[in-house]
Amino acid sequence: MSLTALKSETPSPRKTGAQTGAEIVRLAVPRRAAPPNRLATLGRNLAVVIVPPAIVLLLLLGLWELACGGPGATLPPPSTIWNEARDLIVDPFFVNGPQDIGLGWRVLTSLQRVAIGFGLAAMVGIALGVVVGQSVWAMRGLDPIFQVLRTVPPLAWLPIALAAFRDSSPSAVFVIFITAIWPVIINTAVGVRNIPQDYRNVAKVLRLNPLEFFAKIMLPAAAPYIFTGLRIGVGLSWLAIVAAEMLTGGVGIGFFIWDAWNSSRLSDIIVALVYIGVVGFILDRLVAGIGAFVTRGTAAA
Repeated sequence: MSLTALKSETPSPRKTGAQTGAEIVRLAVPRRAAPPNRLATLGRNLAVVIVPPAIVLLLLLGLWELACGGPGATLPPPSTIWNEARDLIVDPFFVNGPQDIGLGWRVLTSLQRVAIGFGLAAMVGIALGVVVGQSVWAMRGLDPIFQVLRTVPPLAWLPIALAAFRDSSPSAVFVIFITAIWPVIINTAVGVRNIPQDYRNVAKVLRLNPLEFFAKIMLPAAAPYIFTGLRIGVGLSWLAIVAAEMLTGGVGIGFFIWDAWNSSRLSDIIVALVYIGVVGFILDRLVAGIGAFVTRGTAAA
């Protein structure tokens, strides 16, 4: 008997009542979603961040041009600023002489002073903030003095600094230091005082020595507060150096603005203000980014 005959004689299975008239439906297996295009996602994110400010900036420039483009305007319009200060905008690092240099070099000179003054303020401010936050007696004795001194305007310290240092550069650094230190002290002290009691109990159970408690408990717990103070301090430092350089002279961005005012170069002043704003924004973002990286996973972050 052939294989074909055997197949034909094989009885077909009977259909039960439940199977009669039923249809076999194949379940559709869902397809895997295509991986997102990273370039497209990055482009959309950049567009969300860049396009709205760019539109607002163009509108403001247009309104500025319309408001100041007439013959009786006291401030120059954007078109006049471009024509008069094109060299400062296009080439910020030119050097034509000891005092005839681009705004990029002047900004770097000011940033050097800010780095020294703000660095000293950060180190001293964090140390004093830890002392004030840990000791009730230190807080009672030092906090009123800090609250009084921090209200003194930055430029009010400049004559004292000039009399003490007899030089403009260290005087400017001192003004930055005395301006930036107060928010660092206050925020560090608040962060240390707000360390949860459970953390302190764990340190006692583990028998951590003061150095281990400082490195493993205190700094991680107070880091968000510390970086808040540092972020405020770096902004105040940049404000203080620009104001101090107007009076102390030199080649910084502040002295450039004062010299341009004495020479009635309003276009140069406006360009310098843009430089100051951009650099201040970068400094703020830099400290904020470092703080976000350092404080990842902390309780108060």
